[in-house]
Amino acid sequence: MISRVLLVLALIWPLAAPAQDSRLQSLETTNDGRQWEAVGRLDMNGSGFCTGALIGPDLVLTAAHCLFDSDTRAPLDPQSIEFLAGWRNGRASAYRAVRRTVVHPGYIYDGEVSARRVRNDIALLQLQRPIRNTTVTPFPTDKRPHRGDRIGVVSYAQNRSEAPSLQDVCAVKSRQEGVLVMSCEVDFGSSGAPVFSFESGEPRIVSVVSAKAEVEGTPVSLGSALAEELDLLQAQLMRVPSGARLPPGVGRVQAGERTDAGGAKFIRN
Repeated sequence: MISRVLLVLALIWPLAAPAQDSRLQSLETTNDGRQWEAVGRLDMNGSGFCTGALIGPDLVLTAAHCLFDSDTRAPLDPQSIEFLAGWRNGRASAYRAVRRTVVHPGYIYDGEVSARRVRNDIALLQLQRPIRNTTVTPFPTDKRPHRGDRIGVVSYAQNRSEAPSLQDVCAVKSRQEGVLVMSCEVDFGSSGAPVFSFESGEPRIVSVVSAKAEVEGTPVSLGSALAEELDLLQAQLMRVPSGARLPPGVGRVQAGERTDAGGAKFIRN
């Protein structure tokens, strides 16, 4: 299942001093979820789901690995993907099919497990029609946060697939080679979830959840780069013919592959 493959790495990057993170807060009610309606569930051809976020009326930001079928080792047909904005307890604020998709040109789905793979694990989806619902407001984006900065994540997951959850206080523990190591709590289905900074007084997306991991036995999450990489993706999207599929990549990551950061393994549920 494409959304059920997450990474565990034996990383050796130094971590910042621990800080008190907030607990996950379920956004099951309309009032709780009102600010987060532009975060939605991405249903992938009936084979799983990821999390995505609207950054324009017809643009959804997510993780690149969500757009590949882990069994056939092929990119998904964009038109088999549906974005469910604000999905909560069987209903969404807006439903949209996907028109076309692009992944970061440096992303390799079946390459070696490395900082480069995680750093480039971002993708853009163009919807068939813009979402003009006044309750679904696209999020602005911002530069990547630094070590020690406080951040937050809104995501779906395997045991909370019917409503998103918010963790509005977690931290960037390390940043190296464009990859964020974060204390934020994620699980299967959280791939592609937006990572927010609140420094400007409004939530701004500063990264995308790529994987969950462990550092010296401590659970962490890994976030991909954004900033100038997003400009690259938007330019690439304009060059993709309408209705086109992603360029043929390669297959899924194999269990037990080794990485330049130490022993790595992939886990399935």
